Amino acid sequence: QVHLEESGGGLVQPGGSLRLSCTASGRINSRNSMGWWRQSLGKERELAATITSAGSAGYSESVKGRFTISRDNANTVYLQMNSLKPEDTGRYWCSYTDTEEFWGQGLQVTVSS
Repeated sequence: QVHLEESGGGLVQPGGSLRLSCTASGRINSRNSMGWWRQSLGKERELAATITSAGSAGYSESVKGRFTISRDNANTVYLQMNSLKPEDTGRYWCSYTDTEEFWGQGLQVTVSS
């Protein structure tokens, strides 16, 4: 059982920045992957960014060059979101994966003037 606690969502203007945080607790495997899924109204859910326990990061084309995912030694993952666009608006879920996948409850990100 892995528990995920997310924070950092909110309202930001286009071109602004926001940082999401997620801390995993419970039965943590030393070999894992964490990331952020997101979904906008009327669009399919996508995996925006991932990072492995070895530090290898990957991004969807829609966020590449604007978002940066990172993690520390305390099982916390961060998503630094820069140059935000209205199309980045949606719900974001933190995820943790080893042999199973766990999701956080999700948080709202709204990019609007």
